[in-house]
Amino acid sequence: MYSKILILRFPETVVSKPIVCYLTKDYDLVFNILNATILPQKEGILVLELSGSRKNFKEGVKFLQSQGVVVQNASQEIKRDNKKCTHCGACVAVCPTGALHISRPEMKVDFDQDKCSICELCLPACPPRAMEVRPKEQTFF
Repeated sequence: MYSKILILRFPETVVSKPIVCYLTKDYDLVFNILNATILPQKEGILVLELSGSRKNFKEGVKFLQSQGVVVQNASQEIKRDNKKCTHCGACVAVCPTGALHISRPEMKVDFDQDKCSICELCLPACPPRAMEVRPKEQTFF
């Protein structure tokens, strides 16, 4: 499962069309709306988390762009839910930067946020789904 937080800007010409619905219907993508507004100039801004296969994700983004929607990646980071983490080490095996590593002798998985490159390889590798992509800031606009 591939997931990213996106900022979508809808020009006045398409702001009233149900374009996002086609992401689910035609591209088998799941979206979670995090924030939405229509500005005084009738430009729409939608912040959503979009998830699905990497191939469908890319095709869905191309569809949005073909409809005149401006697509931007939101500023995001990887976070670990310490309550979910079982310290199994599966994420350590795929982390290319060493941000996830095993501390010895405790045999616990440590996460160094500063070393994280946000490659997202840890997301599908984590059996309890303790690794998540989150926005760096809650204010998008």
